[in-house]
Amino acid sequence: MGFAIRQEIAMDIRALRYFVELVREQSFTRASEKLFVTQPTISKMIRNMEEELGQPLLSRAGRRFTLTDSGRVLFNRAQTILAEMQQLEAELADLQSLQFGRLALGIPPMVGHVYADLIRAYRSRYPKVELSIVEYGGRRIEQAVLEGELDLAITMLPTREEGALSVLDLDQYPIQVVLPDLPRWRDCGEIRLESLRDEPFLLYTQAFTLSERLEQACRAAGFEPQVAARSSQWDFLTAMVRSGMGVAFLPEPICRRLTPDGLVLRPLVPELSWRLGVIWPSERYLSRTAEAWLALCREQG
Repeated sequence: MGFAIRQEIAMDIRALRYFVELVREQSFTRASEKLFVTQPTISKMIRNMEEELGQPLLSRAGRRFTLTDSGRVLFNRAQTILAEMQQLEAELADLQSLQFGRLALGIPPMVGHVYADLIRAYRSRYPKVELSIVEYGGRRIEQAVLEGELDLAITMLPTREEGALSVLDLDQYPIQVVLPDLPRWRDCGEIRLESLRDEPFLLYTQAFTLSERLEQACRAAGFEPQVAARSSQWDFLTAMVRSGMGVAFLPEPICRRLTPDGLVLRPLVPELSWRLGVIWPSERYLSRTAEAWLALCREQG
């Protein structure tokens, strides 16, 4: 029957959600944990879908699988359908007051503590709103907001998708150089980026916007950085600096949390700023819980 869906096919939203989550996680185990169902439940649902469609969706090889052509078409369509359903649910939920509702907020790992008071203020003002906080790197956060997985997020600006995302600026902080406590660094004032061309760099993983900006700044200064190691954890980066592995670059609020033993902190020249803001989809319906978050951000700003 090709991929035309006949009237007798009765896939429900739950089946589509199971299928999409399985493809995203690339693992029956991880998908079952995220969906809070058993692996056999997911397997049965996928088999039922394949029987309804009359063609396979997954090409299985042991515990691994890939999408068939039909599976790819269904995956793309299902994401659109689920996003539309999520929007419908948000609009219907808004018929109620903010005594109910849900807010899915994305925050990169090193940003959370900067806005802990803001999160606490939101919870205090709207205690019955279910607040779900997801920690992704900046690039993944942008995609999650666009795909409807998150209502809005705090991330480093500017974004790659400025036309598709609306932005509310929050704060801006300088990036500092974190160096091992050696005589050659103790007497330095500002550190020019080009003076570090021969130093091993300790950077965040490539999922973090800050890493991308630093690498772009190096290229603008005329050199390709020598990346010795990457990590998603700022405390591990600083531990590697203390061990003498290289130099790291951290926003000023993170630097305030560091124990100075074994470290030298210096301003970076030319200045690279950690500009933070809230992002949300420009064209999609914004829930009242999300509007309340933006209102609080403006109020506290």
